[in-house]
Amino acid sequence: MEFLVEFDIHVPEGTPRAEVEQRTKAEAAATAELAREGHLVRVWRPPVAPGERKALGLYRADSKAQLGGLLGALPLSDWMQISVTPLQPHPNDPPGSFGTSMPRLPDPRLTLVYRLDATIGQALDLGDFPSGHRRIVPLTAGTFTGPELSGKLVPGASADWQTVLPDGTALGDIRYTLRTDGGDLLYVESGSVRHGPAEVLARLGRGEDVDAAEYTFRATTRIETAAPTLDWLTKGVFISVAARQPAGVSYETYLVG
Repeated sequence: MEFLVEFDIHVPEGTPRAEVEQRTKAEAAATAELAREGHLVRVWRPPVAPGERKALGLYRADSKAQLGGLLGALPLSDWMQISVTPLQPHPNDPPGSFGTSMPRLPDPRLTLVYRLDATIGQALDLGDFPSGHRRIVPLTAGTFTGPELSGKLVPGASADWQTVLPDGTALGDIRYTLRTDGGDLLYVESGSVRHGPAEVLARLGRGEDVDAAEYTFRATTRIETAAPTLDWLTKGVFISVAARQPAGVSYETYLVG
């Protein structure tokens, strides 16, 4: 179900500025988490008079009761007057939104499977090809941890077959092997792209420590294993968010639900 939620925020007179700033920061973090979970779709700031604080939000929840619990847990909830309007499909709504001609599909959700922190060795430089500058970057060691999985990277069976385009964009064909703490082997393949401003990519190329927020490093990932208890990995669809460090690389891999 979707709901239009109106917020009218009133900070109690005399509230210390530090408390207002602390709770406002916590509210922003909580709102971001609701968005990641698929409950918050959009939020707007309507026209207001001086001194007023209002917001409009489009939310998704299984029921009005569930939505009430989500909103009641917001850090600013006791400073808010909240009005909730349940929304229903309209016959003139464009097909694919709510219309009966195209059923609405489930919203995808991301669940962290593991974070891998790996060290890299000396790259084997293959030179310039018609497709770009090619090199093989070995992953020499590493550990991975997650809610249900942890273990180590298997050296000698892990590398990034990389193609660097003229503008500095790096296309990765990443294949690595993981051994869980229980002894099971995972074979992982990722097709990655790393791009960003030329100045940022140049700093990465020089081996500098660059904040991952300054560039984009993403991958589609497939995981295979012969372990019967982990066959959910073989059946899953995964994406990875990555970051390059001077002596290594990190991948956070998420199951798309």
